[in-house]
Amino acid sequence: MANAELLLLQPVEDLGNEGDTVNVKTGYARNYLLPNGLAIPVTRSNRKQIEALRTRAEKRKISELDEAKALEEKLGTIQIVFAVKTGPGGKMFGSVTAQDLIERIAENGVELEKKQVNLYTPVKSLGKHTTRVRLHPEVSADFDFEVVSENPIEEKETEQ
Repeated sequence: MANAELLLLQPVEDLGNEGDTVNVKTGYARNYLLPNGLAIPVTRSNRKQIEALRTRAEKRKISELDEAKALEEKLGTIQIVFAVKTGPGGKMFGSVTAQDLIERIAENGVELEKKQVNLYTPVKSLGKHTTRVRLHPEVSADFDFEVVSENPIEEKETEQ
């Protein structure tokens, strides 16, 4: 099978970022990458465009990294407390999910996507909890939040 050497104009998942030169099967290039404007063939005339794309990609990476570091600092200042209903013995009704956490963080001015918050299982217990928030491939932050009871905790009645 023949391969085609292409220059990516935009990031393509599982293939590369803009400005990367990749070798792909000719059918993939002909049927998907070229018609959708995601790539162009590598020729002598495209060399200048290749360099321009690489410099633009480097500038974009640096700006994204700076934005992620600024978000990390902002996340460090946010404190969130969830008040949940509890039953006898402090047992929670329901749970705190990643979506709940994202909504509360958004109220404080930081927009996150669900895939950035690594809350593997919903929180079903009272107390302090920590989750990892992935802001950039090179920047992750540990985010602390607390779950408290909104009503006084009643001790379980002992059966006699």
